[in-house]
Amino acid sequence: MDIHTTEKIGSSDMARLIRRAIMRGEFAPDDRLPSERLLAERFGTARGTVRSALARLEKDGTVETRPGSGTYVVGNKPGIMSEIVANASPLELIDARFALEPHSCRLAVLNARPTDFVKIDAVLEEMEQAVSDPVRFSDADTQFHTLLAESTGNSLIIWVVSQINRVRQQEQWSEVRHLTLNEETIRNYNREHRLIVEAIKQREPERAANLMKEHLQTARSSLTTPEVG
Repeated sequence: MDIHTTEKIGSSDMARLIRRAIMRGEFAPDDRLPSERLLAERFGTARGTVRSALARLEKDGTVETRPGSGTYVVGNKPGIMSEIVANASPLELIDARFALEPHSCRLAVLNARPTDFVKIDAVLEEMEQAVSDPVRFSDADTQFHTLLAESTGNSLIIWVVSQINRVRQQEQWSEVRHLTLNEETIRNYNREHRLIVEAIKQREPERAANLMKEHLQTARSSLTTPEVG
């Protein structure tokens, strides 16, 4: 999503906006970023601010400058994070989400904008049209939880959710999806999603958080009940 602003922003804010665009997949690993001029035009700021922001991102390893070529998103490198993602079990995934997503709902109550709800509502409709298609539903479900994270306005939460989504792309998650996602389960998830979003729209943080806990408990139960699916 392009982010245009007429407000004066500093280099730290600029770095956060570029990092968020990378997390959302607008710039993939090893992609070359647009020029400083184009980034300045896109975000409505000065080229000097962009240059300082890119320096920050290079320092923390998000991007790298290649002389004579440009600035590139750093590609995925083998390491501790990759090993954690590859070895995380579906139950570990759910438990991590228990620790994060209820509070994300509280932050969404505080920070979500009308444009966030437009996107979330569109994904809700996509999931409801995918009752008989577990793969399509799962893809939309991933997008739904990503959009909720983005509506918090918290870059660290957005990043953590992006790592959770990497776990959901692992082969073992595909096997779990095949075993647990039937039409009844998908319809139930869709009802729960609607209730969560309605609570956020009505600015009821604790109700939204509790509904998310109930939703995650439903998901956890499906993983531990062999008969499901």
